[in-house]
Amino acid sequence: MFIFKPDVLVIIQAVFLMQMAWNKVLCQLHYSIPEESKHGTFVGRIAQDLGMEIIEINSRMLRIISKDQKEYFQVNLQNGILFVKHAIDREELCPNLPLCIVSIQVIVDKPVQMHRVDVEIEDINDNYPVFSSIQYTISIAESKQPGSRFPLEGAVDSDVGTNSVTSYELNANEYFILEFPKFVHQIRSIQLVLKKSLDREKISLHNLTLTAFDGGKPKLSGCTQLIINVEDVNDNSPIFNQSFYQCSVAENASKGTLVTRLNATDLDLGKNGEISYEFSKLVPLQMLSIFSLDKNTGYINVNGELDYEKNNVYEIYVDAFDNGEPPLTGHCQLLVTVADLNDNAPEMSVTSLSLPVPEDATQGTIVAIISVHDRDSGINGRVNCYSIPPTPFKVNPAFTGDFSLIVNAPLDRENKSEYQVVITATDEGSPALSTSMTINVEVSDVNDNAPLFQQPAHTIFIKENNAPGSHVYTVSAFDSDTGQNAFITYSLTESFIEGIPISSYISINPESGNLFALLPFDHEEVVYFQCHIKATDAGLPPLNSSLALNIFIVDVNDNPPVFTSEYANRESAMSLTAPKSIQPGHLVTKVNAVDLDSGYNAWMIYKIKNVAGNSPFAISQHTGEIRLTRPITEAEGDEFRLFVVAEDHGEPVMTALTQIIISIKDSGEDTKIVHHHSRAISEEFSDVNVYLVVAICSISSIFLITLITFTVLRWQKYKDEVNQLRENYRICSNTVGSWVYSQSQYKFYTNSLQAKNDLIVFTPNRGQSSQTEETTSEGGAISYLSLQVRWSRFFNY
Repeated sequence: MFIFKPDVLVIIQAVFLMQMAWNKVLCQLHYSIPEESKHGTFVGRIAQDLGMEIIEINSRMLRIISKDQKEYFQVNLQNGILFVKHAIDREELCPNLPLCIVSIQVIVDKPVQMHRVDVEIEDINDNYPVFSSIQYTISIAESKQPGSRFPLEGAVDSDVGTNSVTSYELNANEYFILEFPKFVHQIRSIQLVLKKSLDREKISLHNLTLTAFDGGKPKLSGCTQLIINVEDVNDNSPIFNQSFYQCSVAENASKGTLVTRLNATDLDLGKNGEISYEFSKLVPLQMLSIFSLDKNTGYINVNGELDYEKNNVYEIYVDAFDNGEPPLTGHCQLLVTVADLNDNAPEMSVTSLSLPVPEDATQGTIVAIISVHDRDSGINGRVNCYSIPPTPFKVNPAFTGDFSLIVNAPLDRENKSEYQVVITATDEGSPALSTSMTINVEVSDVNDNAPLFQQPAHTIFIKENNAPGSHVYTVSAFDSDTGQNAFITYSLTESFIEGIPISSYISINPESGNLFALLPFDHEEVVYFQCHIKATDAGLPPLNSSLALNIFIVDVNDNPPVFTSEYANRESAMSLTAPKSIQPGHLVTKVNAVDLDSGYNAWMIYKIKNVAGNSPFAISQHTGEIRLTRPITEAEGDEFRLFVVAEDHGEPVMTALTQIIISIKDSGEDTKIVHHHSRAISEEFSDVNVYLVVAICSISSIFLITLITFTVLRWQKYKDEVNQLRENYRICSNTVGSWVYSQSQYKFYTNSLQAKNDLIVFTPNRGQSSQTEETTSEGGAISYLSLQVRWSRFFNY
């Protein structure tokens, strides 16, 4: 060990600095130059600074004199500049002084004057820090406590100020650091400080490098070696070969199974190196019943029952004691991991359930979140989850231990409203263990089904002359949805019948679908019309569908036959004459009656009322032709009165009566028809009338040709429509009858009625049927009514 020398120069340096300051005040000129300046280095314009002219330098014999008889500077007598003559070493000239001044005297003659000039020699960093020895040896006991200090001798640098020693460094180590106080710019003393306790058994010798740095530019340094010898004491406790032991044991290990062996050593000798093992006081009593420790060997064995699910890790602290005085202790930690066996099945629970599931749920919609936990670990605790049997749902892994039950296919509540989804969780152990649970998934309804009628179109029949407000039909639609989505209301789609709103004819109950007639129908005015009934549900948004309802007005026999104008009534009897020479079979006349009804109700037969059995006249039931059946005798007279009855086939039967007076005259007299209420008018035709008749005939011919062409075209069109209607309504095969076409002969009389042409389908006679049967029959009557409408429209176009 060594210590620093006392610093006796502090007071001397202070006195010197005060003297230099005083001298500086007394001098006339002051210059400064760096040390080691070369010959010829400019110092100052001394002549000019002293107030001399250039021409006076030689004439007044300017010269300089140094005090130490050494000429460091010289004056150029040509320009009066002071320059360096010899290089100056500041450390040689002013050793250990912070300020180095060279004083010179300047003397001039004529008159004689003396001046003092000081030149300050500035220090440059041209010296390295130097230690007094290249190696120092220090002995330190290993029992020294951290924080202990040891003084060291510092380095010396001949430079001054910042160019002298300013800092020290010690090579990196974990045991020692440096501390040093500062005085002005120089470090006068340094100390070695123990940072960490020494251990001779670990490191008996420390080799450190101490480096000193000055503050110059560039920075210069010097170094020395510090050899630290560590002195031994009895300070070693037992040490385990591992401070932390880790081992594993199966959870079904039997009692006495070896867990591990602990091993501790002591670097000391003798009793100080003898070791015994004990459980630490930190070990709980419960653990002592599970494991046992051999005091001398350090063996740890299983002493109780292990269960991974109860405790899978045991942390055991063990102490090792030596026999020294006082005894020293070593410590270690043992971590015993219990190896898992696949002895636990997965456990499932539903953490979130969103029911019911709307039937319009998109694919990927989460129905439930299932948490699955397996108390086993590793592969025994790794669980896979899936659903059986196949359903529109799928189990997807979400996060660790969580699975989501999602919608994987389109749902249709109307097809299936509830699913029983069986979810099974299986671990990957061997053998694998599994568990299952069932989730009842209810599918809720959305308004995705419109109300539906049994068929898009339907036909009903209503008898004319019905009572106002009578129930004629009930419509019914079905909606596959439920609740509000299946609540149906009915309404009529607004339309018109010959310019009159259909709502003026019929109405519908919006809830029951009952259809009511608001006024009596007249077959002779309206034969057929169509209405559209809309069924709308109460869903959001509402859905609807329509039914096209074809309504036919069925004719009843409410119109009696009416004879054409010449046979209109009994008071207006028709008189005609016939020659006496007529033969049996001769056509005497023909009567014609019309009925506004149709079908059977308009099918007419003619009879002669109250006719005697031997009457010479007979009438055809269907044509109304009256013919002579036998010769007329003289005894029967010349005049016959016939009462002709026109009778329809309706129920009840309705009739019309007219009177015909037949006069028999000689063959020489003209045969003509005479009315009692008319008068004979004879006109003579003139030439103008002949031309008029020819013109009328020509125009009539052209009109006839046009009418025939138009009739053919219209006939083709309505023929196609009839065929289409016949196909749509599927004419029942049991419709039996015959087609009879009757076209009334047209005769033009004053105030005569227009004849009616019908195409009639005769159906089999049957008894009175209920209104329901007439409403639902879609056989021959449909064909008849449809054809009748078509023919009526055709001929009345």
